[in-house]
Amino acid sequence: MSSDSLLSIANLLLPEVLVTYFDLKKHEVKGEELHFYFTELNTVPEGHSGIRLHSKGFFPEATVQDFPIRGKNVFLHIIRRRWVDRDTGTVVTRDWQLVAKGTRITSEFATFLKQIRQ
Repeated sequence: MSSDSLLSIANLLLPEVLVTYFDLKKHEVKGEELHFYFTELNTVPEGHSGIRLHSKGFFPEATVQDFPIRGKNVFLHIIRRRWVDRDTGTVVTRDWQLVAKGTRITSEFATFLKQIRQ
């Protein structure tokens, strides 16, 4: 399957923010689990375009669970980027709301689970 086909499928199945701001590095099927590995793109966060930022590495990988696909549990492995302001030395990051507070599942999945519980 070509990478364009894979990206088209990812656009339909995965959270939009991941497909827009992250690069899908690889995917794996491990038994009854699907694993998708993402790395944040090196694009300056909104509101910081006038600041001299330098990409300065990554945060440790975070793993969150998303909606099951075809009966398989889905795990998203996400590596977020950080930048350093060259003038002040402060660290700049995007504020992602990918994970529901107090859980290790995506916000969308948590909302879905809350709705079906009612």
